[in-house]
Amino acid sequence: MFSLAKKKVPVVIHDQTVNRCTNGSGKVSQLTLNELKALDAGLWFGEVYRDEPIPTLAETLLFAQRNRVKLNIELKVYEGDSIELLCQQVKTVMEEVDIAPEQVLFSSFSTDALLQMKHQMPNIRRGQLWQKVPEDALSILDNLSAYSVHCDYRFLDEATARVVKSSGYQLYCYTPNFPELVTQLWGWGVDMMITDVPQNYLEPAEALV
Repeated sequence: MFSLAKKKVPVVIHDQTVNRCTNGSGKVSQLTLNELKALDAGLWFGEVYRDEPIPTLAETLLFAQRNRVKLNIELKVYEGDSIELLCQQVKTVMEEVDIAPEQVLFSSFSTDALLQMKHQMPNIRRGQLWQKVPEDALSILDNLSAYSVHCDYRFLDEATARVVKSSGYQLYCYTPNFPELVTQLWGWGVDMMITDVPQNYLEPAEALV
């Protein structure tokens, strides 16, 4: 998840503002990269993470590249944002880093942003984010040449899951932090759970490693 800093540098942060996740305040888009880098984005996780800075998209891509980590990059679009500029900046950074296409998946609630990335970087997979999968989902996904559907697990039913899977798409659910909440969803064909606490999904023996 990322936004553009004041000088249009893509940075990785969950919210439109820095208020919740750092010791600062203000909109990401109104702060310079230097101002963002001066903030503590780690302390709210715990003392061990004190002084952890907000990473740029380039830094995140380089980390993934070095460690062979796959990334789900959510394109955040807020009112007044230029989708074309957002996507162009992402493309520029990704080409500079030269990360392998198979390491990256773009996702967004904005179908327009995904269509823009389909045009600009057609070799990168695309996943449509919805809270609840709409009735016209298949036509939207076809137009996107989408790879995956990402939806709120609380609004998914078995019939919808079966349709998505039988149509050839990956199906990911957000954000179940307790595995017992989604036990039956695996049987519906869900491929992945997007969670804040992935360690909760480890088997006991794995958790001890």
